[in-house]
Amino acid sequence: MIIWQSIIEALESLSANKLRSSLTIIGIVIGVAAVIAIVSIGRGAQNTITGSIQGIGTNLLFVFSGGSENVRNPKPLTLGDAQAIADPFQAPSVAGVAPILRGTAEVSAGGNSTNTSLEGVTPEYSPVRNLNVTEGSFISQENILGRASVVLLGTQVADDLFGRAEGLVGETVRIEGQPFRVIGVLESKGGSGFNNEDNRVLIPLSTAQTRLLRRANRDQVDLVIAQATSAEAVPNANAEISQILRARHRTDIGADDFTILTQEDFLTTAETITGVLTVFLGGIAAISLLVGGIGIMNIMLVSVTERTREIGLRKAMGARRVDILIQFLAESSLLSLFGGLIGVGLGAVIASIVERIAAANGTPITPAIGVDTILLATLFSTAVGLFFGLYPANRAAGLEPVEALRYE
Repeated sequence: MIIWQSIIEALESLSANKLRSSLTIIGIVIGVAAVIAIVSIGRGAQNTITGSIQGIGTNLLFVFSGGSENVRNPKPLTLGDAQAIADPFQAPSVAGVAPILRGTAEVSAGGNSTNTSLEGVTPEYSPVRNLNVTEGSFISQENILGRASVVLLGTQVADDLFGRAEGLVGETVRIEGQPFRVIGVLESKGGSGFNNEDNRVLIPLSTAQTRLLRRANRDQVDLVIAQATSAEAVPNANAEISQILRARHRTDIGADDFTILTQEDFLTTAETITGVLTVFLGGIAAISLLVGGIGIMNIMLVSVTERTREIGLRKAMGARRVDILIQFLAESSLLSLFGGLIGVGLGAVIASIVERIAAANGTPITPAIGVDTILLATLFSTAVGLFFGLYPANRAAGLEPVEALRYE
């Protein structure tokens, strides 16, 4: 009953100084709003990134040249390596293999130009990466054998060059000044920055090797993507590919001159990076809660000074030390609680605004505001109020009645 009465008295005291109470809780509001917004946006970004990685496929393995730092002069990956991995007798757990050459190039058409990613691929690239075209056709084996000057455009490249992504089959573009005929437009995959799947062009691997992306070794490739027969077969496919490459490159176990990454590796790395960034930024935002707590302590000390005679009168009439302590703790806790509740709403509004801005920029992020985040932010803000209100409350409770009544 004492606690309930103290809450009522605290509400009356705070309502008597509405402007001062409102200004006091601003620090708490900003801190909680920042924590809610940053954590929810961080989780949304994590879900977006992991969703994009999972959309590529859960049974893919990415083989790169280069192993540990102890391995010197690693042998490059070649078409022969890719063909060996595709052999069902040597790698029964592998369903498909796509060797890739990568680079950047300037693509132009009709007076417009753009710098984009250039990839030399084979017909197997489409089923392995689950990549489709919205119009036209994908690169064929005839294009590979004939080293054809044909190209597939990503939707962003098509829009940059022609202002549209339809009706482009048969058009001519220039890649590094060389003419290429458009045979199709790739299905939009989304993304942004360096990971924009729509900002690229694909050409036959043989054409890339001989005309645009020359390497020291003519059969050299930059990356080999292998598709396991199923997600459960990924470990077996990993072991089979490793055994094939060790035999072809004549390397010992532990001295591999290649690296194999799976979707799980990418997912784990992405989740770790976004998780660390979210915690780091959330921690920085939480500092403003401490600043708000100091503000509460400051205003409570002022309140104790202003109400010294009131405290002395109450103690002279029989109020116990614990009654005074609870009253002032209730006031500081209510200040931080109200600030926390308002901060939760403001944080949700900020997260919603960021979501709309991200969607307008072509990078959709759906903030994930969890119940745990709301409870954590609200309880932490209340705890801040209790902690920083303890000293003023203890100071008020420790006043001597006679001295308090004589205070002017």
